[in-house]
Amino acid sequence: MKLNITRKAKRPPLVVSEERGVRHLHVGGEAIQSAMRLEDPYALELDYTRCMMAFLLFHPAPRRALMIGLGGGSLAKFFHRRLAGLRTRVIEYDERVIAAARSLFHVPSDDARLSIEHGDGVAALAPECCDLLVVDGFEDESASPALVAQAFFDSAARALETPGAFVMNLMDDDRDLDQHLQRIERAFGGAVLAFKALRDPNIVVIALKGAPGEIAWRELRRRAETLERRYALPFTRMVERLRAMNRWSAQALRIAPAEAN
Repeated sequence: MKLNITRKAKRPPLVVSEERGVRHLHVGGEAIQSAMRLEDPYALELDYTRCMMAFLLFHPAPRRALMIGLGGGSLAKFFHRRLAGLRTRVIEYDERVIAAARSLFHVPSDDARLSIEHGDGVAALAPECCDLLVVDGFEDESASPALVAQAFFDSAARALETPGAFVMNLMDDDRDLDQHLQRIERAFGGAVLAFKALRDPNIVVIALKGAPGEIAWRELRRRAETLERRYALPFTRMVERLRAMNRWSAQALRIAPAEAN
């Protein structure tokens, strides 16, 4: 099945396809922006979305989330169903995406804990407006330039309460990946972690506000085991992935550089 959503002039095409019991959303090309298994519409089907939940290892009880980019609503649905203490506000710039998510991807109606708005996610940032900021804004496989600018990351850091977590999805073949990471580190004083998704070609970035300078591996594994039992997501494997791209010792994962501790 392939469904083309009517598009306005100068808008990238939006297509919904279906294969082997999984529904996909594509915006501007063949890349999969979101996926939903029809038999389990509230589960996180794509590996990178599961990996984005790694923020719970460091910020386990968020209260107010701002999400920039809806896609098919996988994370918004998971937050709404599984994180009972969290209120989520989603900003999506393309009203067609919102319509498709509501009608074809089981995204629930707005209520006291979920609101989805058509608008500019950059403009939605305000000082201390959230303690969890999730950014996943792509057109095909390209990140929106506005969402990788230094000004955006600086505003993102100001938007977080303390403690707080910023979570972003990037592509591992982005030629400007190092520049993006450096900009995030400048905005968050170096308190930034990154790891490659377990299967997908994505890099998950987690920047923290008010976190300790390091966390013992023993404690991280304990947290991962608890979260894995609760959410049936591979947190223990995520912890091991943190060794590849971050500072660490045999005893602990270092979150902030030594001079920032």
